[in-house]
Amino acid sequence: MTGTVGIAFTVNGDAVTAEVEPRILAVDFLRDELGLTGTHVGCEHGVCGACTIVLDEVSVRSCLLFAVQLDGSEAETVEGLGTPRAMHPIQEAFRRHHALQCGFCTPGFLMTLRDILGTRQLATDVEIRDLLSGNLCRCTGYDHIVKAVRELVEERDRVER
Repeated sequence: MTGTVGIAFTVNGDAVTAEVEPRILAVDFLRDELGLTGTHVGCEHGVCGACTIVLDEVSVRSCLLFAVQLDGSEAETVEGLGTPRAMHPIQEAFRRHHALQCGFCTPGFLMTLRDILGTRQLATDVEIRDLLSGNLCRCTGYDHIVKAVRELVEERDRVER
């Protein structure tokens, strides 16, 4: 198949229209065409979670999607969470608990949490670890990540009461 396909979607609140080759992956389009390089390319097989974005309120692996599948959707990348001066609560919790080291996996964790904190109870640390098991980190040992998530869950539960 040759040629391009027109797509239109929203990313981080901004409307995007583009012509894409049908075979280009969403992660490559986000990084190379839109400059959203916080979405990392890790394994390219959907295993590591570094490329996780939120698509229509659900966390997905952008290395397993074609850019044409973004058409008509609402996407959020890590760039849409917050800024250094106005961090999202998830980013702030990671900073406070030193839940990152090299930072390569961090965007994937943040975007996964953006989804699951709104949809899952996460009553125990075992549940937190289980739900984060699709995101691989080679540096932290996960303890600080779990502490950051535990704090976010406790704060969420206080607000909901």
